[in-house]
Amino acid sequence: MNVSVENLSNLERRVNVSLPITQIDSEVDERLKKLARTVKLHGFRPGKVPFRLVAQQYGPQVRQEVVGDTVQKSFGDAVRERNLRVAGMPTFEAAGDAPDASQFAYSATFEVYPDLELGDLAQATIERPVVEVGAADIDRTIDILRTQRATYEKVERPVEASDEVTVDFAGTIDGVAFDGGTGQDARFVLGKKRLLPEFEAALVGMNAGETRTFPVSFPEDYAGREVAGKTASFVVTVKEVSGQVVPALDSEFARQMGVADGDLARMRTEVEANVRREVDRRVKARLKEKVVEALLAATPVEVPKALVAEEVERLKDMARRDMEARGMSVGNAPLPDDLFAAQAGRRVSLGLIFAEAVKKHALHAKPAQVKAEIQGLAESYERPEEVVKWYYGSAQRLSEVEAMVVEANVVEWALGAATVVDKPLPFDELMGTESAA
Repeated sequence: MNVSVENLSNLERRVNVSLPITQIDSEVDERLKKLARTVKLHGFRPGKVPFRLVAQQYGPQVRQEVVGDTVQKSFGDAVRERNLRVAGMPTFEAAGDAPDASQFAYSATFEVYPDLELGDLAQATIERPVVEVGAADIDRTIDILRTQRATYEKVERPVEASDEVTVDFAGTIDGVAFDGGTGQDARFVLGKKRLLPEFEAALVGMNAGETRTFPVSFPEDYAGREVAGKTASFVVTVKEVSGQVVPALDSEFARQMGVADGDLARMRTEVEANVRREVDRRVKARLKEKVVEALLAATPVEVPKALVAEEVERLKDMARRDMEARGMSVGNAPLPDDLFAAQAGRRVSLGLIFAEAVKKHALHAKPAQVKAEIQGLAESYERPEEVVKWYYGSAQRLSEVEAMVVEANVVEWALGAATVVDKPLPFDELMGTESAA
């Protein structure tokens, strides 16, 4: 087998391969002989079909299979021989200028992984969030948990900002109704950010039985494209107003939170443990983002286009599934690649950098680390031992945990290489207004 390699660009290569046509002919002949032992043709007993008929009937198909297998094997041998790390799927073409008729020749064009040299993090400064959890933070979290479990009772007063309202509404744009702009007996809880702010604000102060007309401006990036950036006129009738009833902080509430004996002190201890776990998780996530930015800044990467294209398709598929889960119909409409190109390039760059760091600094996941991670994930469940068994019962789930450990190892290595500065971060800023245990 003769092999030559052309450098088409920094990452693009073309491998030219030629090998004796007799190698293919002999393999075709051997496979046809094996086939002749079992093939069935009308008028002949199995194994008694003349070879020339077998070759006539099955020869083209067998030759195509042999050529395909030969190309795949010889290509694999060629790239291994030249130490080429193929990125993405190669494009194969039959060569029109084989050395002579006795040779079978083809070319394969593909990209290779870049040679990475990890950047020096010694000059990088990474801010590490430091969050203090105090008694007041636990109190606010418990209040949020109570609010999340609130019920609603009918009231005879004007609408307030946290009420549940039942309304009829009809919206028009330039006097024309639009899809989704009309509803009967629609029920909403205000303050959940599920309605446009202007719509919610207009309902506050209305009484049951009252009708009001008001304008609502749709944002330019509104999901419903036909109304995005436009102003609609809504006629709304409030039919019922229900006030929020927050459960008392008592033993019954503690039992709702999973404390069987209703002990409030035990409930508070469990809430605090959950809050601290969530704080730790979010701090680690923020710290990881800081590390990611430092790694990307220190190590510029020329990414293979094929890998970016594959990642774009993955991101599009994720976006499509997410939109469908939110009840948004996407149908067969294609999502434009340029919406995902930058994110895909970043993800591929980061994957290459992480892989190089793992290889160079031996940051692979160790069994003890994986075990500790799984136990940490399981400890917030009622039966942690069953959760541990669940993780170890699936190779896929186990590999996902191993990937988490590897990421943590890379972050830890980067923090050791860079200058780390602790920066206080308020609890509310970390957790957001929707924080909960």
